[in-house]
Amino acid sequence: MDEILDERYHVADEAIYDAFLLILKQKELDKITVTDIIKKAGIVRSTFYNHFENIPALVDAVEDKTIEDMFALMESFHAKNDHDICKSYFLAVCNYTMKNEYLADILKSPRGNGFFEKTMTMFHEYVRQVTQNVSPSQHSKEEFSYMIASSIGSTLGVLHKWSNENFETSAEAVAEFMTQAFMTGMLPFMR
Repeated sequence: MDEILDERYHVADEAIYDAFLLILKQKELDKITVTDIIKKAGIVRSTFYNHFENIPALVDAVEDKTIEDMFALMESFHAKNDHDICKSYFLAVCNYTMKNEYLADILKSPRGNGFFEKTMTMFHEYVRQVTQNVSPSQHSKEEFSYMIASSIGSTLGVLHKWSNENFETSAEAVAEFMTQAFMTGMLPFMR
């Protein structure tokens, strides 16, 4: 019985997220209402409030889910000196950015400060965890953590620029650029 309830809860969550992202394509964030969400999601008001206190709580949850998705992509990537593996990872990041309307919008919006602060805090924790298990070779753990932070920051910077240009450059080309930056910057540093 608990599995059925868990599944229902998850399905309702996804319907709310999807409705929010669809509405965000049509309306400014500050104009979106709970009524908009429940109509688009096909749920009743009480279902929305069983999941979220209000629209700002939904926005926080969408931000958290976006960050979790990005981290899942990062954690699935195990760098090797293989151009195709690197490029496929960065292409996945590019495609996720284009597909996720909220992320694309927040990357080019002045209201993204809270999201970026949250993201950078999580990246900092990620870097701390990664470097905790690294035994330094020619570089100290501190140097290694700064290099990882630099690589993450440059990826976010590229995605910011690309989304501001409304994805005019192909995802393939952007992924190739990020691949070259990683392979000539981060990868040699890791050796």
